[in-house]
Amino acid sequence: MRYFGKSAALLALITVAACDPTVPDSAAGVESGAGVGFGSYTDYQTNAAAREANLAGIALPAANAVSSETIGGTTAAEAGTSGDIAAETRAALDATSANSGVPPVDASPSNPPPARADSAGISDENDFGSVDSRRTAQDDAALIAANRAQYQQINPTALPSRSGAANGGIVAYALSTSHPVGTKVHRRSGLNAQTRYVRNCGKYPSPDLAQSEFLAKGGPERDRLGLDPDGDGYACSWNPTPFRKAVNG
Repeated sequence: MRYFGKSAALLALITVAACDPTVPDSAAGVESGAGVGFGSYTDYQTNAAAREANLAGIALPAANAVSSETIGGTTAAEAGTSGDIAAETRAALDATSANSGVPPVDASPSNPPPARADSAGISDENDFGSVDSRRTAQDDAALIAANRAQYQQINPTALPSRSGAANGGIVAYALSTSHPVGTKVHRRSGLNAQTRYVRNCGKYPSPDLAQSEFLAKGGPERDRLGLDPDGDGYACSWNPTPFRKAVNG
């Protein structure tokens, strides 16, 4: 029984050990190149040494070396001198100038700078050097005193009253009446009154102008132009209500 118990315990330990995952030995991993999730460290060192050797063997280009990049379809070595490059640049600028009609600025060293714009007529009062060369501080004080002497303060006055048959006339007339549109106040007579009304009112760009002309020609008592056939004193659908509301709030 004792021998059987020891055998069973030993068998259980072997079974548990077989189920556990294998943990790599860090020290062994360094030596053999094995690692968790990484490649061989020995291969890494070998590749790094080879890369350093390649970099060390590449010499820097000479100061006068010509780039192999192309300019206008040819290499810089084939293009030759800088004069050829400048000629190609001018040709490209001439080709682009036809797009907008305004020639671009040629920035080549041989091109002179553009002429300075004429500044005649522009004040240089903010240029202390220019002002100081023309007048002194005493001159400035005298100029300020002269400007102050010309200063005049104008007190406000009452607004002038409007007269005539302009828009002021229709405003005054609107405020002097109180009856609504369509209320007959003045006697009207005549044949084809509605036809004249439509025809004559069509000559005015707005009812305000029609009412102004109506008042100037004897209205509202008389309607010489046929603009008020219903006799309410308002020509061509003119309405005094907005003027009344503007005054009364």
